[in-house]
Amino acid sequence: MNKISILLILLFCSFISAFSNEPPATEIRAVWLTTNYGLDWPRNRSSQEFQKRELITILDSLKKHNFNTVLFQVRARGEVFYISDIEPLSSIIVSSGYGNDRFDPLTFAIEESHKRGLECHAWLVTYPLGADKHVRSLGSKSITKKDPTITKKFKGEWFLDPGNPRTDDYLLTIVKEIVTKYDVDGIHMDYIRYPDNRGQFPDDGLYRTHGKGKSKSDWRRDNITRFVGKLYKTVKEIKPWVQVSSAPLGRYRTLNERGRGWTAHETVFQDAGKWMELGIHDALYPMMYYKDELFYPYLDDWMVNSNNRILVPGLGAYQMIELKWLLKDITDQIDYSRENNTHGQAYFRAENVLSNTKGVLNSLIKYYQHPAKLPPMAWLSDSIPDKPHSISAERNEDGLFELRWDSNNKDSRITYNVYRSETDDFSKDNAHYIIATGLKEPYYSYYAVNNDLAYFYYITVSDSYHNESDVSSPAFFYHSETVK
Repeated sequence: MNKISILLILLFCSFISAFSNEPPATEIRAVWLTTNYGLDWPRNRSSQEFQKRELITILDSLKKHNFNTVLFQVRARGEVFYISDIEPLSSIIVSSGYGNDRFDPLTFAIEESHKRGLECHAWLVTYPLGADKHVRSLGSKSITKKDPTITKKFKGEWFLDPGNPRTDDYLLTIVKEIVTKYDVDGIHMDYIRYPDNRGQFPDDGLYRTHGKGKSKSDWRRDNITRFVGKLYKTVKEIKPWVQVSSAPLGRYRTLNERGRGWTAHETVFQDAGKWMELGIHDALYPMMYYKDELFYPYLDDWMVNSNNRILVPGLGAYQMIELKWLLKDITDQIDYSRENNTHGQAYFRAENVLSNTKGVLNSLIKYYQHPAKLPPMAWLSDSIPDKPHSISAERNEDGLFELRWDSNNKDSRITYNVYRSETDDFSKDNAHYIIATGLKEPYYSYYAVNNDLAYFYYITVSDSYHNESDVSSPAFFYHSETVK
């Protein structure tokens, strides 16, 4: 075979590879935005205005880089990042004023996220309450003081006791407060598990009372599953469109003797696959902060156990610092998640991505060249919203190109997606046509280059369950200095 033939084959293979790596039009792109200890936010503790500007800067960067989901930490260990009647506001929040004038971080995060077309999911730490020093700092507001009977101290740390059904009731009051008061897009549970304790958690008394002949491991798994079922029912009764998800350990169970000693099912009693099977979860974001043989087989296993609901692997961007991972370790995982049709990627944590650790943000610019829509939750609703109509396109006196349209949909939570194509041969499943998603208002503008090209602009509606309408009739516009 001559050199020219080899070169042609390589070019053809490169073309096929590029074609097969077309970006998806629908994909969750999420970060965990950590407020505990101010790891991602807030860094500044001197001014409420500084804290607001810090958060806006983070959200602006996420929007710029075509992320679409923020997992915003609203509960750490027995303290919260919103104005609550149940638990104390974290001391790192500068909350000047009283009543309606108080700074409510969750309200602010939701409003600013939605302005940018980002979903905002309330991320809660479930059972851990912290060490003695932290618990004492919360004073009489700590649940360890208000109702110590549902707490346990274990190896210097305090925990809500998953085996006590009254613990469920307490956690559900917190969830109800958030879902009722705030326009969150999701409830996302973390540390929804027993400590890594090799069976030593001090719950023998409750086990004798409630075990009913089960092994202790099965009883513990059933305790967590019992709460998850109540959680799902509670959220859906208040706002059925709010996504219920959690972040289980990255390895669901031992596979061929690999992963033994640190799995969700066996070590910390999270039967997350069962939650998906029972339909008491909309999505899983497993914390897959491993690589190579401890990543790929376990992602395959999660796919098997996802019950066709949303599965988004959590990628350990922080491991590029802590364990000296290469950038390629992360990008290979993105490639694999796309090749195997997961529903996106989530990154722990926001700062590790946005600070461009080892060039990760530069790489994501290539992966996330276009905005992406969110996957529909068809098991909750499969109704298709009406498409928009009466689209107008014009360039104003300042050179700003503006699109406007009307919608017959009465749901105040609908969002809009904008597409642009050079021809009327158009598909809303092709990411290259998407120029905006998650718009709250029937309006979109940008400074379009006058390149003497004509475009068809299309609009669709997405409802609260992310079901997307048919495309509108197009608006046609010729981008030129010459009026035509």
